[in-house]
Amino acid sequence: MNLVVREATKDDAKLIAGLTRAAWAGKVSVTSSGHRETAVIVAEHLRDGGGFVLEVDNLPVGSVRWLPLDSESDVWEVCRMGVLPAYRGSNLSQHLLEAVIHHGLATGVEEVRLAVRADQPKLIDFYTAFEFELAEELEYTHANPMEPAPLVMRRSLRH
Repeated sequence: MNLVVREATKDDAKLIAGLTRAAWAGKVSVTSSGHRETAVIVAEHLRDGGGFVLEVDNLPVGSVRWLPLDSESDVWEVCRMGVLPAYRGSNLSQHLLEAVIHHGLATGVEEVRLAVRADQPKLIDFYTAFEFELAEELEYTHANPMEPAPLVMRRSLRH
C-alpha cells in the first residue's frame, strides 16, 4: 500500500467536500453540518487555515482541515477529519492527525485543539494516544448549537 499525505490546495475543495460527506455518512449523527459540506466552505477553510488529503495507491481516501482561532492565531482547531468507510480499521486517520501536528510544530503554532462529539466518546482514547488532553474549560468555536456540546481536547506544541 502506497500511502501519501499531501497538503490540500484550493483546487481540492470539491474533492474534500465529497470525501467529508462520504466519510461521515452512516458514521456521524445526521444532524452534523459535515453532511452538508460544500466546496465553498472547504475553500474558505483552506484559505483561512489549511488541510491535508490522504491518498492510498494514488486514490484520495481521507482528509482533515484546521483553522486558527479568531482570538488566538497560534492555536489551531482541527476539523472535519475523516476516512472513507472502505479504508477504515487500518489507523489511516492517524496519518492525517500527525500531519497537522507536524505542520503546526514546523510553523510555530502553540496549541492544537479538536472536538469529540458527545456521541463518539471512544475517540477520546485515540486522541489521548497522540498527547491530547481533555480541556473541559474550553468550548469548541464551531460547535453546532442544535447538538450536545462536544468535548474539547488540546495538545500543546511548545516543548
